[in-house]
Amino acid sequence: MRAGSRSLEDIRLWDHDFFVDEVPHWAFELLRREDPVRWQEEPAPNQGFWAVTRFHDIEQVLMDPRTFSSARGITLEEQTPEEVEARRSMIDMDPPRHSRLRRLVSKHFTRSAVAQYEGFVREQARFVLDRALPHGELDFVEHVSRELPIRVLARIMGVPDQDLPMCIELGDAMIAQADPEYSRAVIDKEDTSAYRLLPFRSPAAVELMEYGHGLAVERRREPAEDLVTKLVHAEVDGERLSEREFDNFFCLLIVAGNETTRHAISHGMLALMEHRDQWRRLAEDLGLMPLATEEILRWGSPTMHFRRTAARDLDLGGKRIREGDKVVVWFVSGNRDEEVFPEPFRFDVGREPNPQMAFGSGGPHICLGAHLARLEVRVMFEELLPRLADIELTGPVVRLRSNFINGIKHMPVRVRPA
Repeated sequence: MRAGSRSLEDIRLWDHDFFVDEVPHWAFELLRREDPVRWQEEPAPNQGFWAVTRFHDIEQVLMDPRTFSSARGITLEEQTPEEVEARRSMIDMDPPRHSRLRRLVSKHFTRSAVAQYEGFVREQARFVLDRALPHGELDFVEHVSRELPIRVLARIMGVPDQDLPMCIELGDAMIAQADPEYSRAVIDKEDTSAYRLLPFRSPAAVELMEYGHGLAVERRREPAEDLVTKLVHAEVDGERLSEREFDNFFCLLIVAGNETTRHAISHGMLALMEHRDQWRRLAEDLGLMPLATEEILRWGSPTMHFRRTAARDLDLGGKRIREGDKVVVWFVSGNRDEEVFPEPFRFDVGREPNPQMAFGSGGPHICLGAHLARLEVRVMFEELLPRLADIELTGPVVRLRSNFINGIKHMPVRVRPA
């Protein structure tokens, strides 16, 4: 089947280079219309996966963890049982094991708990902007987007400010495992077998774990009001977290709590620069910011996909799925589904309703940090927009080489203060 000069056979969702210039929305549009649950072959040693691209099919997968399991990993990589167990964190578990671990930290990320952070988040947003905007010309990602989320996360976890650059560097190296600018071992270009038991198959995980160990030792000796203290003293079913469980939990929180929100802020700024009418509309009425936040998240879709594994034979979208098949839900496609979002390729800061699925769509794995991410995006733009008379690109926007994270690495801009 063919749309214009492109066909379903041209689609390579497994290929990081397929996403490096832009999200291939043409491919997802074609898949939703012609083959919304499509088998994608992969290069060896992987064996292929089902690409699920329609909103309601994605919901069905996420809401049924008994049928669609997370226990064999949430990325496309096919892992041995030893690798799965060594790297396992909360997102690689099914209930009830997942539920027990999630309860350890969930109270820190509820809507009411996050509301108490707003004063600090606003203070940090002002600090970041006060330091960045006087430069006039700057890399928006380096000086703005990546600064706020890690500062907020550090406060919650108890990470000292002087250690933030290291946490950013190591988090980048782990999540950007296919990007040679960030990764220390590019997963699809180099032999990474030596790191197969590490989170994200990344050597950077060793350094981040060692750093976490140091914090854990300090908090066992001198407890504080932070999340690391909570983790080192927590018990699950009467037992403390093992060293491996703490390591993987710590890495997950550093990466997930920083990377996706920073990319949402970058995509939000880029969208406003590219849609000046929406910038003016929002700048004139910051009361729209809660709706605009949801639209930024829909538009940017920082996490493009998650993988599940079929626990039994079943039918999905008219296809027969076999037990053990990889089933990959593409949030970046669901967020542009024409059956759910009128004019899905129009950026609309007042879009309502907006059931965006940047954080998933129900089920036990709905993003733990969703309320915090919303707060950070909203506050950043509430503080930024009144300070800007104008902002424009001065060079190319450089994307992360990844089919997993919809990331922006560099976005050079020129700022004219209000």
